[in-house]
Amino acid sequence: MLTAFARAFKTPDLRKKLLFTLGIIVLYRLGAHIPVPGVSYKSVQLCLDQAQSGNNLLGLANLFSGGALLQITIFALGIMPYITASIILQLLTVVIPRLEALKKEGQSGTAKITQYTRYLTVALAILQGTGLVATARTGALFSGCPAAANIVPDKSIFITLVMVVTMTTGTAVVMWLGELVTDRGVGNGMSILMFISIAAGFPGALWAIKKQGELADGWIEFGIVILVGFAMVGLVVFVEQAQRRIPVQYAKRMIGRKSYGGTSTYIPLKVNQAGVIPVIFASSLLYIPTLIVQFGGGGKSGWGTWIQANFVDGKPIYIATYFLLIVFFAFFYVAISFNPEEVADNMKKYGGFVPGIRAGRPTAEYLSYVLNRITWPGSLYLGLIALVPTMALAGFGANQDFPFGGTSILIIVGVGLETVKQIESQLQQRNYEGFLR
Repeated sequence: MLTAFARAFKTPDLRKKLLFTLGIIVLYRLGAHIPVPGVSYKSVQLCLDQAQSGNNLLGLANLFSGGALLQITIFALGIMPYITASIILQLLTVVIPRLEALKKEGQSGTAKITQYTRYLTVALAILQGTGLVATARTGALFSGCPAAANIVPDKSIFITLVMVVTMTTGTAVVMWLGELVTDRGVGNGMSILMFISIAAGFPGALWAIKKQGELADGWIEFGIVILVGFAMVGLVVFVEQAQRRIPVQYAKRMIGRKSYGGTSTYIPLKVNQAGVIPVIFASSLLYIPTLIVQFGGGGKSGWGTWIQANFVDGKPIYIATYFLLIVFFAFFYVAISFNPEEVADNMKKYGGFVPGIRAGRPTAEYLSYVLNRITWPGSLYLGLIALVPTMALAGFGANQDFPFGGTSILIIVGVGLETVKQIESQLQQRNYEGFLR
């Protein structure tokens, strides 16, 4: 693999793409450490030292921003607004005929949907930036920290507007950097930035486990976590690459003196067809009760006390609800993202059929049957992977951002595999040995 990287750097166009991508990554990480105007850097660092880095309410957004959210930097919102906007538009494509028609128009329709995604990203950035600034002004961003009320010393309307505009502009810049990487770099730009954001928290999370350990000054716990990490990466790679291949044959057709078709191919149905989306949906939905209690003033009521006591990591009700939501959203997302009837109609239109299955409705029913069967192990796998941080919290005293589990490991491995495949395909076009020898 290192030899292949060396050969990639010896290829002029690949070297330019890799260096350009590295330059964008450096700019992104630099922006993640520049504080927003109007924020007391000293107070933020004091609260970060006292509080756990895994905030139960903002932990997911902080993970996707590479820790920039809780430090209130210009890239505090990171790529979370873009991810949310992309998911919303993908869901709306199923229910809004206009968006579905744009999706079928090809490149021009995709460009239009991308433009809508940008507009929605900016709107969500304004909304999330306002919420973050309001939370920081009231001191609720770091509950229990005496200096939390001094994070924003000047609480005037002008300073608040400057902070919201700065964060929104930072989100637009991050979106632009991601599109630059996609056009002129290696891999998908937004995925690369997401990869870097999550990977940036690995060293700190691992060192925190070592410092909190008791056996051999924490080195034994540290070694166990590393071994568990290798096992988790191997498991995720195995399942992410697993797929059920539905054979498809195309009938031979004679047009004039030429014959067309007569080929065999397959439809790859992945075991984890939904990817990391169900985990994000379930995590976001579980934050809503805590959000209502925290900002709705229901902390002293009976239901508010029950939510604060049971909807926290490690509690059986929280774990069971989280697991069931992931399984539900896995089936939900697969149902709206893969349409067996549309696939069957396209196959029938071009003369394709599954051996032993009649074309048309029987093919759609067969694809739906197979998809439901392979989604069960995929959803259970997602639920178990997502619960790894909770088990680490109980076993090693790790924080919510435990590196080898949940959303982080799924994104790290998924983006890594896709980027390696793209570099390998470009190497193989030049008759070089690839990564997967």
